[in-house]
Amino acid sequence: MNREPRGRWRLSVSEDFSASHQLRHYEGKCERMHGHNFGVVAEVEGDTLSPDTELLLDFKILRGHLRDALAALDHRHLNEVACFAERNPSSENIARFVYRELAARLEGSGVAVARVTVSEKPGQSATYFEVRP
Repeated sequence: MNREPRGRWRLSVSEDFSASHQLRHYEGKCERMHGHNFGVVAEVEGDTLSPDTELLLDFKILRGHLRDALAALDHRHLNEVACFAERNPSSENIARFVYRELAARLEGSGVAVARVTVSEKPGQSATYFEVRP
């Protein structure tokens, strides 16, 4: 029997936002307030295309959800944003925040967040993903 392999699709969109932060307990110059133009790449995946358009998810919709998730961070001092009151506003924690915000917005859509990558500058980034059982 010759069966076609079961496939999955992965989409990604990129956005950026500007914000300042201070890394607590860093013991270096990044412990002082400084800013970045953060880059964010969000990847989603799924195995079913819509029957009418044969899209996993319209890029415009995905980008809108990502922009909505980033709105809470854009042009803010991240240490003053509620989600970073206890946690350091590091790239790692920003990636986790965006991942979970995006996942909540996509709940029930048949599309799951695969990973979110945050960069403070080119050449260095932090990626967050959750391992599903």
